[in-house]
Amino acid sequence: MPNSLLRKLMPWKQEKEDTRRADAWIFGTMLLFGLAGLTAAFVLSVEKIHLLENPNATLSCNFNLILNCATVMKTAQSHIFGFPNSFIGMMGYPVVIAVAVAGLAGVRFPRRFLQAAQIGFGLGLIFAYWLFFQSVYEIGVLCPWCLVVTVSTTLIFESLLRYNLRENTFGFSTTLHRRVKEFLAKDYDKLIVAGWLLLMLLLVILKFREGLF
Repeated sequence: MPNSLLRKLMPWKQEKEDTRRADAWIFGTMLLFGLAGLTAAFVLSVEKIHLLENPNATLSCNFNLILNCATVMKTAQSHIFGFPNSFIGMMGYPVVIAVAVAGLAGVRFPRRFLQAAQIGFGLGLIFAYWLFFQSVYEIGVLCPWCLVVTVSTTLIFESLLRYNLRENTFGFSTTLHRRVKEFLAKDYDKLIVAGWLLLMLLLVILKFREGLF
């Protein structure tokens, strides 16, 4: 094969390989935290049943007065739709896992599906953080498994958002999309998410201080 043709093909092949690796990280992260979120939702559902059977039951995530799932489960915020919030996770996280597995298998999703998924993941993120701030500033008690849900939902949302921004799912102009890809190439989105999670940790520490341990 002529060298000129090789030079033309190699950048394309390298770009394709880079995209494949990036997809593996994106959907692998989504799968990992989808499983973590589903595990947390399942445990919370089981613990809720135990609490209904015995209001004085000692749950596996009751560590002290601050880290105490039972206290949180007895509040109105734990079932704002008339059933335990964890049931929503039991329904939602399997969808996340299915999307992640399909993405790892190389499925190319329709744009409308990705847009709808981003909205759905975004609503889940808003709900998770509403519960987080309610727990920190209104209830004054933390549920460890709920914190797993919050972190998992954050990273799931970020994973899909990174993919959608790279693939221009939202239909940005060519110039704007190029700038977005440059932003992603420098991993600034990851730094923002890491900074956000660190900020949430600092808020918890400032609120509860030595009561955590």
